[in-house]
Amino acid sequence: MKAIVITSPGGPEVLKIQEVDEPQVKDDEVLIKVEATALNRADTFQRKGVYPPPKGASEYLGLECSGTIEAVGKAVSKWKIGDQVCALLSGGGYAEKVALPAGQVLPVPPGVSLKDAASLPEVACTVWSTTFMMSRLSAGETFLVHGGSSGIGTFAIQMAKYQGARVFVTAGSDEKLAVCKDLGADVCINYKTEDFVKRVKEETGGKGVDVILDHIGASYLKKNLESLNFDGRLFIIGTMGGSVTEIDLRALLSRRLTVQSAGLRYRSTENKAVIVSEVEKNVWPAIVAGRVKPVIYKYFPLSEAAEAHQLLESSIHIGKILLVP
Repeated sequence: MKAIVITSPGGPEVLKIQEVDEPQVKDDEVLIKVEATALNRADTFQRKGVYPPPKGASEYLGLECSGTIEAVGKAVSKWKIGDQVCALLSGGGYAEKVALPAGQVLPVPPGVSLKDAASLPEVACTVWSTTFMMSRLSAGETFLVHGGSSGIGTFAIQMAKYQGARVFVTAGSDEKLAVCKDLGADVCINYKTEDFVKRVKEETGGKGVDVILDHIGASYLKKNLESLNFDGRLFIIGTMGGSVTEIDLRALLSRRLTVQSAGLRYRSTENKAVIVSEVEKNVWPAIVAGRVKPVIYKYFPLSEAAEAHQLLESSIHIGKILLVP
């Protein structure tokens, strides 16, 4: 089969399409003929050599895909050959075929095309597991998501609105904020021209928000804590603004704040299966109802993975970027 190979750690130009061996299917796995895969920021870190795949995972890039099941392992009963699905991967999406544990497979939601379904697993599993399963965002609460126009951001806005929260976003341009507003964001903040802490306080009567989903990390930590209400929960899913910083713990003590962090890729197969099951139960109905939609910026052929990475790293896109074999 054809797959994108990292010829050596480096920039987008190191990504080349090559003929490689097809994956072997274990007893508890399915083999998917890939219709599309979606880019994630983590792919760029793996390409640079700083984010290796988990032990036993595919060496190829790609943390999600959609496609048609071509083979099923002996121990798999839920899925059959010919099923149209999308899936959360530990790697291997940038290829014509991928093998993965059956517990990480989801049906394509009615109303979403097979191709566009590739944009859903990673954002749905990330947002549901962090903001809802762990930070327990609930109806009537306030929620701030940084990078509102990203794949995670565009999904989080829609899901939080569906659950009855008031949604705040930050983004770096008026164009991006307009998209966030169209998706349902209540308060849109341009972080380049405004102090988000000040604006959050103004819009909440000085209280702050209940939950924050943040991919920036160190450079935003102090400001995030200042933006939280009593009993507020900060969830960190990335370190684009650095990974080391210092805080005054009294800020947490006095306002009973919670700071949590988690990734998806290195979780156990069992843990991923629990999240995927919860997503199917809680998120899929919102998609079927038309309340949460995929937001896709551009499709590239698989052979143009390097150009797709350049676009992702430019950060001018809104929503997801897809590769189609």
